[in-house]
Amino acid sequence: MKKVFKVIGYVLMAAMVAVAAGVIYLQYAFPNVDAAPNINVVKSSDQIERGRYLANHVTVCIDCHSTRDFSRLAGPPVPGTEGKGGDRFDHSFGFPGTFYARNITSDKETGIGSWTDGEIYRAITKGVSRNGEPLFPVMPYKSYRNLTTEDAYAIVAYIRTLAPVKHQVPASDPDFPVNLLLRTMPSNDAPPALQQTALNDELARGEYLTTIGGCADCHTPKDKKTAGKSFAGGMDFTFPNGAVLRAANLSPDKQHGIGRWTEDAFVRRFKMFEDPALTEKQLAPGDFQTLMPWKMYSGMKEEDLRAIYTYLMSLEPSPNKVVKYTPAPEKS
Repeated sequence: MKKVFKVIGYVLMAAMVAVAAGVIYLQYAFPNVDAAPNINVVKSSDQIERGRYLANHVTVCIDCHSTRDFSRLAGPPVPGTEGKGGDRFDHSFGFPGTFYARNITSDKETGIGSWTDGEIYRAITKGVSRNGEPLFPVMPYKSYRNLTTEDAYAIVAYIRTLAPVKHQVPASDPDFPVNLLLRTMPSNDAPPALQQTALNDELARGEYLTTIGGCADCHTPKDKKTAGKSFAGGMDFTFPNGAVLRAANLSPDKQHGIGRWTEDAFVRRFKMFEDPALTEKQLAPGDFQTLMPWKMYSGMKEEDLRAIYTYLMSLEPSPNKVVKYTPAPEKS
């Protein structure tokens, strides 16, 4: 019997050593990405304006990296907080840990003012911070890696213009074992380089804008990112008060998607939120609320919205019925 216990002890010890070795390997061998490139982005007025447009109205970087006012519809960013960071993603929204959008202003102590252009570029397109630590993919770097080089540089140029805001953001705290798995997610893999001239084609531009905007991240059902399910909607988001929001079906299905929408109706759906009466009015308890940053998307160029519509209508229809919103349960 003693011999049996001794063998079991050896097995357990070997298992513990193997686990420890695995943890050490993941900790020090990953993320397996190249060093930040040595680049110096040209910060011309045209470059900065292109970056401003993308970061505010397409990739909506400023949405997460600012303070959002959820007392108003769609939580528009509070003026003066652009880039200060602090948006929190935690267990209440179904995240495996607590994650914060960092300060991306030019403040050198609490922001990224001391980062190189290459370090910012790598964070955006590879998902790795300046210190080599991985970023949780709520920062949609897997979408951003599809940016043309010119557009990625334009975003870097624009971010450099953000006024410094001294605001220390807490460190993110992923749960175990996500903290280890997270290290394996960033990679050097990237799609073939897309030339800026390819965006002259409306369908190609629509696919590009939809991709770098990360639309599929929310509008594809959880664990169903397979053929026929992309953009089928249904991903749910539970608010702290218990209300549940579900992403819409954006496929061209005529019954449950946008198949019956005209191009003009699609454009109007975005442009209507340019009206301050919709996004500046205070919400009452129980009013419909959404995470979709309509205020920011309303600033997208009409030709870009039409290109996105063209792309969405080219997709396979998915007959997925989505109950858009379930109000918070009434308090007894």
